[in-house]
Amino acid sequence: MLWPITAVRDPQGELTIGGVRVSELAAEYGTPLYLYDAATIRARCRAYRDACAAAYPRSRVVYAGKAYLGAAILGIIAEEGLWLDVVSGGELVFAVRAGFPPERIVLHGNNKSAEELALARRLGIGEIVVDNHHEIDLLETLARELPGSFDVLLRINPGIDAHTHEYRKTGIVDSKFGLLIAPGDAARAVERLLAIPGVRLRGYHAHVGSQINELEPFVAAVDVLFGFAAEMRARFGVVPEQISPGGGLGIQYLAGEPEPDIAAYAELVAGAVARAAAREEFEPPLLAVEPGRSIIGPAGVAVYRVGAIKEIPGIRRYVCVDGGMGDNIRPALYGAEYTAELADRAGGDGAPVTLAGKYCESGDVLIGAVTLPEPRAGDLVVIPAAGAYCLAMASNYNLALRPAVVLVGEEEGAARLIQRRETYDDLLTREVGQVGARSGSS
Repeated sequence: MLWPITAVRDPQGELTIGGVRVSELAAEYGTPLYLYDAATIRARCRAYRDACAAAYPRSRVVYAGKAYLGAAILGIIAEEGLWLDVVSGGELVFAVRAGFPPERIVLHGNNKSAEELALARRLGIGEIVVDNHHEIDLLETLARELPGSFDVLLRINPGIDAHTHEYRKTGIVDSKFGLLIAPGDAARAVERLLAIPGVRLRGYHAHVGSQINELEPFVAAVDVLFGFAAEMRARFGVVPEQISPGGGLGIQYLAGEPEPDIAAYAELVAGAVARAAAREEFEPPLLAVEPGRSIIGPAGVAVYRVGAIKEIPGIRRYVCVDGGMGDNIRPALYGAEYTAELADRAGGDGAPVTLAGKYCESGDVLIGAVTLPEPRAGDLVVIPAAGAYCLAMASNYNLALRPAVVLVGEEEGAARLIQRRETYDDLLTREVGQVGARSGSS
């Protein structure tokens, strides 16, 4: 699905989401603007939760918060019964202060600091995923300073090359994530974790990458984890209570692209776990999956206003909008592709244009070629499937202001501002000294 489930064109041809015209939201909250549809978020959460429960009753769905964290979004995730994974102290504190139950939080990351690990312990989060021997060093110290018990998973590098962009591969041998099996690094980590008082090694975790549209890598990851688990049982007598092949299921960004099937994913992964557990003679462990993009991505729409239009005869027509790589760096970072429409009219004759941003980089291009009805300055451009990894990676490059975020779909025809647009004053909040003493002067 490219658009949120509540997105339709009204009789006048205007795009509405959650029963609200996009043009009305842009007029009220300004642009750039990001819209999230609560109905779509809930539907995607339930699709995962129900499919996993049907395929494998001992399952847990963990929302990958790095895709996008917002307090209102976390409220929906919590209400739908999902867990949450975070990858930094900032994400952890944000989630807890937003009211997410700490006992349903999992801490990831390839270089956790002593402070982050201690914070996780003090807050009483559910699990810590251990990524390397340096973190085990820190946990040994932490166990002495903060006695008590806490649960960990060990992240294994499965050595699987999934078909995705190089920057989104996390399970290949040449990766900063996880411990390799062949050199004995992972086995040594198991031995060390078992020796730390209070640490409960509950199982093993892997992650093959992001925006994965084929299902075979997930099955391969399950097989690697169970093979390793069997070896660790033979050597140390440890039996996994939990197995997690991570997340990474892709979404549709362009018309004609495949739309990964959540139910098929759940059935395939569940089947792989059941078969592997039987093969290695384990009691079926808890299965945890970690979708992020495939929950929040289709729920988000980016809204921009057209400004300058530049015609280069015989070469290209640039349509410039008031956002770009500051709020969505994905196209510039790894060539991510999107499509776009005009909010107030669809169809009609048009020609390919290049949708460019306002930032001082030639690479600030949101879409290299997209056909739009004859664009004019002031038109509203809408980009679907913008819910994941856009705002999560947003910056103040060129000291531009990050956009407002609005939630629709809670009630038909209602919209709620859930994150205000930044102000120029916000840009100065971290400065120390006399900045701002001559406000308004040139």
